[in-house]
Amino acid sequence: MSESDSPKDFNPFKGMPLFEDLGRLVSQQASSPWETARQFAVAVATEGESEPNVDPRDRLTLEELGRVAELQVANSSGLSTTRNGQAVAVTAVTRSQWAAATIDAYQDLLEPIGSVSRRSEAEEDSFDPAQAMFGQMMKMVGPAMLSMTAGSMVGNLARRSLGQYDLPIPRRGSELMVVPANIDALADEWSLDLSDLQLWVCLSELTHHAVLSIPHINARIDGLLADYVRGFEGGPGALESRLGELDLADPDSLSSLQSVLGDPEIILGAIQSPAQRRLLPQITALVTVIAGYVDWTMDSIGRGLIGSYQRLSEALRRRRVTADASDRFIDRMFGLDLSQDQYDRGSAFAAGVVERAGADGLARLWHSERELPTPAEVDAPGLWLARIDLPD
Repeated sequence: MSESDSPKDFNPFKGMPLFEDLGRLVSQQASSPWETARQFAVAVATEGESEPNVDPRDRLTLEELGRVAELQVANSSGLSTTRNGQAVAVTAVTRSQWAAATIDAYQDLLEPIGSVSRRSEAEEDSFDPAQAMFGQMMKMVGPAMLSMTAGSMVGNLARRSLGQYDLPIPRRGSELMVVPANIDALADEWSLDLSDLQLWVCLSELTHHAVLSIPHINARIDGLLADYVRGFEGGPGALESRLGELDLADPDSLSSLQSVLGDPEIILGAIQSPAQRRLLPQITALVTVIAGYVDWTMDSIGRGLIGSYQRLSEALRRRRVTADASDRFIDRMFGLDLSQDQYDRGSAFAAGVVERAGADGLARLWHSERELPTPAEVDAPGLWLARIDLPD
């Protein structure tokens, strides 16, 4: 830095083409981090190539199967699939449409993350060259990289997700997106019957939609996730520590720097707060019982409706285990634990309730917020049933 330069004028990316390009992108998108995420999501979903429109035959087939699934879910669960008086509609979409709609749906969750400032004013005003460089880099790159990483993760999910509820996050409206390209790819990869898989996806989406459309469930999840993402805090952390280990005067360190900035675990760990960690058991308990209920309902309907249901369910549950760590980052960014252990925990809870109180007992999950299990009760369905039988 020359004597005439101040820290505010100091460009930490000068002479580094890769990071100068990144800096320009960050500058262009700084006022709208979720739009940055949206652009990355679409680019990753399509791998930068144009994609064909959904085949009209697939669109009609999925719409018809959606109507069958809606009737089955309503009859089995007793839950309504309508939202604000509007009937649900299964809509076949491309990967890019799924990615763009998903980023838009998560805008309220992404904006608080992207707005996190990583340095205090006192640190930014320092005239120490190294501290100034890190201050500007953390301020510019930290939140933007998190937004871009989120976009990248959503784009990857768009290449894998069969419908819109791979993440159990409520969405506005009554449209249910399914992705025929991913359904076809999965059927080919696992040698599954395509018609059976299409119906399975519609049943899963409709069951999730029925649960997440319950007003107090919708409000509870939205509230927990909003509190979680607002809990991200700035200040020194894992990202700063890792950057501080690098000698940026050494050209060989640029590849290491790129690796650090592209590591979602480091970026997430750098800004997660104690308040967020205290929320995790509550979020996990809720999404775990939802997953357990959906799996139980799917088993109840699917065994008598889908000829290859057992093979399908085994393949799709194994598929959960094979999810790449990068696929899990977007889950953790929102405080969601969708590991196989949690799915097994939810299934055990549902089975334990049904064993003690039958299907009617399990249906009591959704009567009111009072009936939602505590984290401890998820592992003790008998205690949950005993508590909800106590007088108010």
